[in-house]
This record gives sequence, structure tokens and C-alpha cells, in this order.
Amino acid sequence: MSLRHALLGLLVFRPGSGYDLLKIFDTSLGHVWPARQSQIYGELTRLDATGLITVTDEGPRGRKQYALTPEGHAEARRWLAGTEEHRPRRNPMLLQTFFLGLLPAEEAAARLLRYADTAAEEYDELVALRDSEAWDRDALTECGRLVLEYGVRQRALEQEWARWAAERLREGRRTAPAGRPDVPKAG
Repeated sequence: MSLRHALLGLLVFRPGSGYDLLKIFDTSLGHVWPARQSQIYGELTRLDATGLITVTDEGPRGRKQYALTPEGHAEARRWLAGTEEHRPRRNPMLLQTFFLGLLPAEEAAARLLRYADTAAEEYDELVALRDSEAWDRDALTECGRLVLEYGVRQRALEQEWARWAAERLREGRRTAPAGRPDVPKAG
């Protein structure tokens, strides 16, 4: 997946300016594929140069309205119909969790509980967004609802897992790594 395909996908549904597309990223798509303003505008320029989109109108202060070309629509469909991409396997939080045994048990558990609290806050935000929208307006909003629901369920799972993991560290027996006298051994 790339920003290129995200922008093409949005333009399939309706033409928009860079500002319009940025707002969609800020309010919804950015939860799964964040992008900064400079990235969006830069990619729009590249898409225009390659003929996948075209400028359909120019307004005050250089505001440009973009629409897909037939080639852009074909590229969006090709990307959707293509082979599934593998999910990235990198997760900084899980990498740190793998080494939490280097910390005293209470400190490690506290770190996991902070992660659970963050996941709970994000869960609440996503539920509020889910409950504040009409999700049956068109295919874009309906599919957006599917993605939002994934986020809701993922944050619920993260909360549950982090609290379980913190409890495991509090209860578990472990010894300090060799050569690390500053980490107390579990008794």
C-alpha cells in the first residue's frame, strides 16, 4: 500500500482538492495510513505528472481540484485486485515487551499498564467516532466503517492483552540477566 493508492482510492469516489483530501486523512484514513500535508501535496503533483489524475479546476490561492483519469481509475482497480500485501511485522511496542525482563517486574508491569491505558483512550475515541457518524451514506463511508471497527476491536484486544501481560509479569518468577545486578531477582 502506498499514499499513491490511498489518494487514487479517495478520488474514485469524488474529485477533491489537496485540502479536501488532507481533511479525510485527518479525520479517518489517517488512523490507518497517516500522511502529512507535504506528503499529500507532493504525491498529488506526482500523480498529475504521470497522468493518473488531472486538475479539473483552479481556484483562489492556487487551490486545485483533482479528478481521476481513466488510467488512474484502472490503476486503483489493479491495486485492489492485485495480490495481497503482507502486513509489516515490525512493532516497536512488542519488541520492547520482549525485553521487559531487563526491568524490575513492577516497572515492566507499569509500562504495560500505561500501554493499556493508551489503548483504552484510543478505543473510547474510536467508539465515539463510530457512534457519531451515519455509516450508510455511500460505499466509501461503509468501507470506512469496516476499517474503524477493526480499530475498535484491535484497541479492545490491546487493552486486554496488556493488562493480562502486566499481571503475568507481576506474578511470574524470573531471574535477572547475567551481569545485571541492578535488576532484582524475583523471589
